[in-house]
Amino acid sequence: MEQTSTESNLYDAVVVGGGMVGAATAIGLGQLGLKVAIVEAFAPKAYDSEQPLDLRVSAISAASEALLERLGALSGLDSMRKVAYKGLETWELDGCITRFHSDQIGSPHLGHIIENRLIQLALWQRMEQLDNITLHCPTQIAMLSRTPAQDLIALKLDNGDSLTTRLLIGADGANSMVRQWANIGITGWDYGQSAMLINIETAAKQQDVTWQQFTPSGPRSLLPLPGNNASLVWYDDANKIAQLSQLNNLALKAQIVQYFPARLDRDFNVVNKASFKLTRRHAQVYYRDNLVILGDAAHTINPLAGQGVNLGFKDVDALINTIASHLEDEKGWWHSKVLEKYQQCRYRDNLLMMSTMDLFYASFSNDILPLKLLRNGALKLANIDGPIKKQVLKYAMGF
Repeated sequence: MEQTSTESNLYDAVVVGGGMVGAATAIGLGQLGLKVAIVEAFAPKAYDSEQPLDLRVSAISAASEALLERLGALSGLDSMRKVAYKGLETWELDGCITRFHSDQIGSPHLGHIIENRLIQLALWQRMEQLDNITLHCPTQIAMLSRTPAQDLIALKLDNGDSLTTRLLIGADGANSMVRQWANIGITGWDYGQSAMLINIETAAKQQDVTWQQFTPSGPRSLLPLPGNNASLVWYDDANKIAQLSQLNNLALKAQIVQYFPARLDRDFNVVNKASFKLTRRHAQVYYRDNLVILGDAAHTINPLAGQGVNLGFKDVDALINTIASHLEDEKGWWHSKVLEKYQQCRYRDNLLMMSTMDLFYASFSNDILPLKLLRNGALKLANIDGPIKKQVLKYAMGF
């Protein structure tokens, strides 16, 4: 991976945003033989096994793992921290629990829980092996403009570098500058709720089941982390989460003991915490001339099922495959007709997942008795082994 030099350069693609989705996109296009640049403000910190566990983690599905393997980044994670999860369990009332386990479909696991930074770091390590990817970091975009006569987009970076590209790719997050510059509108809303991420150190040995209990004020969840650690996720009213955020670790533990289900072993210590507001955003389109957006720049979803980064990786896979099948097009693989096919692959699927999560979330966010009985009956029914359960498991794995 070349380091930047201060000169004008023409690239097949410039990826804005070097996070998990942006880095994966750059590698995928680089593997197609395209000349790619990636613009990022912050490089990921080097890995050290003694570092405390990050709060931001993702439940990487088997499908996302398959993509990382094709990109050549999965092996880099083998020397870092991760934990396989084999089971998913969810319930509201005791006795109406739904259990999914990888053994039911003959798979060694459903996915892995991995710190976001380590996924990004493994992807960056892979980028270093590709000579046709140029990294511009640390820097940001100072100005964007079109050169219609040449069918290009020009970038001016705040470090003085100038780039031109056939395709500008926005992988720069929920507040995407690329999306805003392209005048792509969004629809969405704030849920009026927040989620608190809490890393705990447990007396229990490393776990391999992620679980979630629904309550009228929001779910309570546990994600296994490497060693004697776990990540708790507390969804609640935004004011409640703001109050919890002010507590010291000992006081927060007392609140967790009071509000989390008995399933959580009480022998634990709070190590770290952070919170964020829940929002839904969906871009009205995913492309313009010579421009495409993906990942959080295109959609942010209720994190209920942990599908955010997995949806982003599906975007990456679809974009790479779409471009790969049009490399020989006479008008160029970067033109709108090709980019429209990428949107057709992903828009409805993303919208369906977003709407399904909203419906699921809303149906559990009340205490009306008939609805409570109905939804718990559905959870109990979903626990019956059969074709439906196997299909749900495969979908949870991203297939």
